[in-house]
Amino acid sequence: MGAGTKFREILASKGLVEAMAAHSPLSAMLAAEAGFDAIWASGFELSAMYGVPDVSIVSMTQHLDMTRAMAERSGLPVVADIDTGFGNAINVLHAVDQYERAGVAAIVMEDKSFPKVTSLIAGGRQDMVRVEEFQGKIEAACAARRDRDLVIVARTEALIAGLGQDEALRRARAYEQAGADLILVHSKQKTPDEIEAFVAAWDGKAPIALVPTAYPQMTVARVRELGKIGLLIWGNHAIRASVRAMRETFARIRAEGGIHGVESSIASVDEVFDLQGMRKVKDDEKRFLR
Repeated sequence: MGAGTKFREILASKGLVEAMAAHSPLSAMLAAEAGFDAIWASGFELSAMYGVPDVSIVSMTQHLDMTRAMAERSGLPVVADIDTGFGNAINVLHAVDQYERAGVAAIVMEDKSFPKVTSLIAGGRQDMVRVEEFQGKIEAACAARRDRDLVIVARTEALIAGLGQDEALRRARAYEQAGADLILVHSKQKTPDEIEAFVAAWDGKAPIALVPTAYPQMTVARVRELGKIGLLIWGNHAIRASVRAMRETFARIRAEGGIHGVESSIASVDEVFDLQGMRKVKDDEKRFLR
């Protein structure tokens, strides 16, 4: 079964796919362990892991390699955040081919210009491409996939750019017409009101995808009450949790002059060994090493 087929089966059976952001095979494995349905191969998280701004600095190759590793190690369908598609429609043809070969279930592409600026930064540049240009990129993505079950998600940043509800709906309808399987609508408002108004007004057949980073009141229960939502992405919590935990641990070691105080509050070496599969290594050594 292909990854896209698996994603679609989860959506059909549960009515909602919950994806947790990850930036490494280890974080993807932990998301799978926690019981999430899918992995969000986040461009923001990978940029942060490399210590660079989320402004199209991380290359397609860097993101693709990490995405492939996350798909292999987690066993979950991976939703690949490919930003603006790494260029125009011709670049999208290549990108979708490569990401499908890497084993992803879905690709998400947004209608901002390249290079993009991360959506939630205050006062950030949010330049949009023409609707017709982005329709061509969606059509290219659909044409490039070998497996018709590979999910193409069109992300509109119209609300992020301050263009209003009517423009967001106009773009979403045009992107569905171009072949998008889901429509991701993003908002940086601190409450869900703007998004809920969009959902209420949405008259298309494609399910909606949400990333409720800015409005954490949007719970799974609230999403299910809304209806029309097919994909819920917890967009950057892996990297944020990691940063907080490492900062606190490092600061405590410095303050206490040793590691004695932190040992009980961090993962044991044996826990890491379990994640790495060291028990199987030992078994294989007994079986195969002569």
